[in-house]
Amino acid sequence: MKDLDIREKADLLRLLGHPTRLLILEELARGVKCVTDIRDLLDIPQPNVSQHLAVLRQARLVDFYEDGQLRCYYLLRPALVAALLEFLGGEYPVVKRDREDVRREGRLREQERGVAPACEG
Repeated sequence: MKDLDIREKADLLRLLGHPTRLLILEELARGVKCVTDIRDLLDIPQPNVSQHLAVLRQARLVDFYEDGQLRCYYLLRPALVAALLEFLGGEYPVVKRDREDVRREGRLREQERGVAPACEG
């Protein structure tokens, strides 16, 4: 991820924003799956599964090998997918603060950096 520019990162997030693709990545994080396995697990038509897998392959998140007539998919970047799934499974509570708390935090950060206060008033 460090080598990707901001546009590539945004494109990756956009393609990961589809529920079916996230489900496919979750399943592949558990191990290698053939297209028929993925289709059965997600209960969606095979052409639809293939389209999503093609998008994930183009993003170099998954790849496949052939086992006879079967195409079996696996993760190309398991650490990235694991980090993504861990992030998505986290608890991130909303923290409501009043204006004075926000200003106080801003002043403290600016003092730490040696910067003049930005928003006073």
